[in-house]
Amino acid sequence: MKVIEKKSNNPIECEAPNMRETGESKWKLLRYLIVGVLFGIVFVKAEVISWFRIQEMFRLQSFFMYGVIGSAILVGIISIQLIKRLGIKTLEGEPIKIADKEFRKGQVIGGFLFGLGWALTGACPGPLFAQIGSGFSVVLVTLLSAIAGTWVYGRFADKLPN
Repeated sequence: MKVIEKKSNNPIECEAPNMRETGESKWKLLRYLIVGVLFGIVFVKAEVISWFRIQEMFRLQSFFMYGVIGSAILVGIISIQLIKRLGIKTLEGEPIKIADKEFRKGQVIGGFLFGLGWALTGACPGPLFAQIGSGFSVVLVTLLSAIAGTWVYGRFADKLPN
């Protein structure tokens, strides 16, 4: 990820792959929608969006969610190693660049707040849309809160311990 210095309210702007100037065709974007829908179906069928499963995890009553998260971490590690070692490219043939990460104390504070919100609401950003799609309309409050929290962070990021 390329970091660009910017002269505005926000000190740093990240150049993300989804901010391409050329734009992507609607058909290319359709594949993201399809993958997202399939991802949501897997979340629902695997009970990963279940408030009860999430509460079991935070109360240390079940290994289920820890197994799901641990499996995802293992798959991620293996996938990143394969991408790096085999030089795998994107579907468009572009090289995949994985930037080094820098640890900051704000990540600990943010992680604590994220976990607290997850425990209280039974939702994190991934499953939010699957929960709403499953008919749990009360999760709209969580979605709006997540959007508001993201806005607040963006507005005050330069004043927070990053």
